[in-house]
Amino acid sequence: MKLKRKIVHVDMDAFYASIEMRDHRQYRDKPLVIARDPRHTAGRGVVATANYAARRFGIHSAMSAQEAYELCHQAIFVKPDFVKYRRISKEIHAIFHEYTDKVEPIAFDEAYLDVTENKKEVSSALHVARLIQQEIFAKTKLTCSTGVSYNKFLAKLASDYHKPAGMTLVLPEEVNSFLADLPIEKFRGVGKKTAPKMHQLGIETGADLLEWSEVDLISKFGKMGQILYQRVRGIDERPVEWKRKRKSIGFERTLNQPLKSSVEVDDMLDFLAEKLTEAVQQKQKHGKTLVLKLRNSQFETVTKRMTFDDYLTNDKKNFAFWGRQLFDQMQPNEVDVRLLGMTLTNIDELRFENIKLPLWKE
Repeated sequence: MKLKRKIVHVDMDAFYASIEMRDHRQYRDKPLVIARDPRHTAGRGVVATANYAARRFGIHSAMSAQEAYELCHQAIFVKPDFVKYRRISKEIHAIFHEYTDKVEPIAFDEAYLDVTENKKEVSSALHVARLIQQEIFAKTKLTCSTGVSYNKFLAKLASDYHKPAGMTLVLPEEVNSFLADLPIEKFRGVGKKTAPKMHQLGIETGADLLEWSEVDLISKFGKMGQILYQRVRGIDERPVEWKRKRKSIGFERTLNQPLKSSVEVDDMLDFLAEKLTEAVQQKQKHGKTLVLKLRNSQFETVTKRMTFDDYLTNDKKNFAFWGRQLFDQMQPNEVDVRLLGMTLTNIDELRFENIKLPLWKE
């Protein structure tokens, strides 16, 4: 194992909710849910996050806003402002790059940092983590929790160990004791489908998982069994992917009221195509596959894609045209759109323009 690596996982504390509490004093010390108020949207909407006061009522991200309201009638609902959250996220990531360029963003509110060698020449990864926490708070008045260890798996678990504003270090000699009492659901890859099967086999904690052989875990859980065998022994050789190639660029919109006409769909396709064009031109990319994502009022989600031999021209009219062709294949008759998304995949750097030369005349 690469025991000499120094990995820090930074996780902002209730990021969206903390920003709103910072900007609006009246929200502090009250249950705050970042979602559209279900009383104004006929129960529609999903929770983006909630502050810790709201979480005590059982409210969590990805829960329906209606369910959140039923759990806590006194909760304050605030519509997400992703433009603001993205701007503040960039400020925080700029702080990360003061210490190292080996930064792997996971979301607006979390990232892995490889600080084995860092720009500040600080030998202690724990000290680096503390400096980052202090600088983020000084510049944004927001708190974060950090986890420090020799791999990504342990650093991620450690950042969640003492929240909010916590910092946890896991040394190689502490791995067994750290993982022994950890609920099996905390292990990455053990989700809603895998956890019940684990419980049926008597695997409740890390200590239980440690007793299983690699062969037996693979026979029960396939490739995930092999990964779990390694993780419970503190093995995770994945690097911090700071030069990871972006695989797709896309946008989607969830609508308060479903689209019910072709005109409304065309307007939304034009909007998404314009956003997509701006993004690919700014990032100097082009791609060969266009994907359309659609969700109806029954929350049934389907996607359809179209792949071309040549790179698509980065033009909003072009994206909107092919988006319409895909849409007509998905909903040829009755229009019912709750969510619409457009994504360009199979992308490459835009280093040259593909020009078709008229070598022969008719």
